[in-house]
Amino acid sequence: MPSTTTIKFLQQPTSTAWIEQALANLDMILLDHSHCERKAAGVALNLMFRYPSNTKLVRSLTTIAQEELAHFDQVNQILEERGIPLGPLAAPPYGAGLNKQIRPQEPERLLDSLLVSGLIEARSHERLGLLGEHCPDPQLARFYRSLMASEARHYGIYWVLATTYYDRAIVEHRLQELAPIESELLATLHPQPRIHS
Repeated sequence: MPSTTTIKFLQQPTSTAWIEQALANLDMILLDHSHCERKAAGVALNLMFRYPSNTKLVRSLTTIAQEELAHFDQVNQILEERGIPLGPLAAPPYGAGLNKQIRPQEPERLLDSLLVSGLIEARSHERLGLLGEHCPDPQLARFYRSLMASEARHYGIYWVLATTYYDRAIVEHRLQELAPIESELLATLHPQPRIHS
């Protein structure tokens, strides 16, 4: 299992139990992956709409939104090939739990939004890497490995944006507050298999 020591945002590695659960429910993981890519594109777009005068943010998140939509399309093609219909899924508590940590007033709201997005992208990077390493289906394993670099780039972009608009010490301090919460949300395996469960 890869170490999270090189993944700036993550405090705790993913459990072996999650890997086993995911591999036993690959169709569900694929469907959830489609939802995750769509949501990730939506987050980037929402931030662009909320902060249209932040030129670097808009430019960087345009790239992320485009890549997330491309991944969304790729996952949907795999779902179609495998006869897995698109449909709604109940979300695990992970995303809502992290979004609760976003403070409602500026300037804290933008900082927290960037760091929460970075945490989610960092966890996606780790978990897609684990799927790429352990998945017995060669096509899916290759697909997951192919996404790892862009997921790493995405959480790096959110980090760079945070340190562009805020003093690095403030960013580091807030990350130290948010990272344990992110890990705690994943400490108990959710009964329904999801990318972030």
